[in-house]
Amino acid sequence: MSLQGTLKDFGIGDILQLIGQQQKTGTLHVRTKDQEVRIGFNDGHIIKAESVTRKRKELIGTMLVRSELITETQLEAALETQRRTLKRLGDVLVSSQAITAERFQAMMQLQATETLYRLFTWKSGTYEFVQEPVEPDAEAIQPLRAETVLMEGFRMVDEWPVIRQKIHRDDLVFERIKALPQPRFDDEGGELGAIGPSERRIYDELSPGRDLRKLVDISCLGEFETCKALYNLVKGEYIRPILPEGAPAPTPGDPRLLARLGAPVGRLLATMAVLAALALVVSRAVGVSHEGASSTPFADSAAQRHVSEAQRVRIEAALEVFRLERGELPERLDSLVQAGLLKPGELKYPWQEEYYYRRLAARQFVLLPPLR
Repeated sequence: MSLQGTLKDFGIGDILQLIGQQQKTGTLHVRTKDQEVRIGFNDGHIIKAESVTRKRKELIGTMLVRSELITETQLEAALETQRRTLKRLGDVLVSSQAITAERFQAMMQLQATETLYRLFTWKSGTYEFVQEPVEPDAEAIQPLRAETVLMEGFRMVDEWPVIRQKIHRDDLVFERIKALPQPRFDDEGGELGAIGPSERRIYDELSPGRDLRKLVDISCLGEFETCKALYNLVKGEYIRPILPEGAPAPTPGDPRLLARLGAPVGRLLATMAVLAALALVVSRAVGVSHEGASSTPFADSAAQRHVSEAQRVRIEAALEVFRLERGELPERLDSLVQAGLLKPGELKYPWQEEYYYRRLAARQFVLLPPLR
């Protein structure tokens, strides 16, 4: 399978979805101006993810030191042993009992997922998929479904703007205001409410002078999950952020205003805005297809991208109309088809339904991720 091009014409989500659905084996090379990431696939599952241009702070040894799982002295000794014996760093650290094999594996998994999710923030670059045998490393990560990475990546992109309203600086420190409530669990053992294991972990790690950067390192949850936990704690008034001395206050404003409109007028305006966007996107798609030389409508990549965007906006518009008419969101996306707001063919991606269920379960307003 030959697959190469630019991220402007074919987004990282499309690429992962295509490779995953076709269960391909090979290596995906994604490059931007000063970064390159290689992703290894085996039967559509991700078994490797490494940054070729990884900075020193992102190296696994440095990550272990920053997370306080090992000391700088232990790392230096392990690197010296590695140079002499040519053993893998993980094997050296485990054999010297500096860290357990399970803990090292978890950090390798975190390093890989952070590399993958960072790709969803790239605005430009190129990609090339080479179909070839890919052997897992001795320190291999647990295989990841491409669809899972796709959903998580879009969820992060979707929620970052809201989180960044309160967690807007890397040098923020946090102060406890009140104690966390006692946990409540459902029948399956999951914790109920906005305060979960991640929030409790971050709350326990707070201390004077420990800023956001250090909390990301020491929690081992990843940047997004750490910031989301802090956002939930600040929103619930369990903690408060403290700006560095002399730092300017953040500019007020909410880029997700439409997502929070609750009054009937607000919902109507949101629906009108989405429908207007739909009309614009569709007209652009038609325009592109007419300009192309292909005899098949929407055959070129730019037109296909616009059509996918039109599908996304169409679904969002249907959700707004459904909520406007009935005062609530549907329990299933196919309810939009039953209500005559969508055609069956417009729900053609299986991950759409799964993604929607997760957002609905979290009682968050649904904005489906772009399909481009």
